[in-house]
Amino acid sequence: MPRLAIFQPDIPQNTGTMLRLAACLGVPVEIIEPAAFDVSDRNLRRSGMDYLNHVTITRHISWRAFEEWRREGRGRLVLATTKGAVPYTDFRYAPEDIVLVGRESAGVPDEVHAAADARIIVPMQAGMRSLNVAVTAAMILGEALRQTGSFPMPSPTDM
Repeated sequence: MPRLAIFQPDIPQNTGTMLRLAACLGVPVEIIEPAAFDVSDRNLRRSGMDYLNHVTITRHISWRAFEEWRREGRGRLVLATTKGAVPYTDFRYAPEDIVLVGRESAGVPDEVHAAADARIIVPMQAGMRSLNVAVTAAMILGEALRQTGSFPMPSPTDM
């Protein structure tokens, strides 16, 4: 199953929204710190609500710590970036991919761009800077799960 990685998040509400998304889709989340806020249940509870109990979150104290973890065979790093060349719908995802979204205020530094195995973009109208990071994560994860056949299937009692 693809994973979602959040690089040094700035806005707790966006992070909470992405955690709720991940909980509903069954997607594990990697949070790469430092964050611009205290990454605690208390700060994320408002937008993540009670969904936080249903998501697997791994916190990495730094980019370097995340990269050490990833180098243990954890999968390709697929960076969502406005500087990407491949539309996210044209990219071929694999189940072990890690979709990385950057900071709301600054994206990711050059070091992270250089480490990415792929750089993808959500095509937009000319003159638009970027989508909300949580919206971007939802669009890309939806496509990655569709391609890899990883969407959770509700049981008949849930329907």
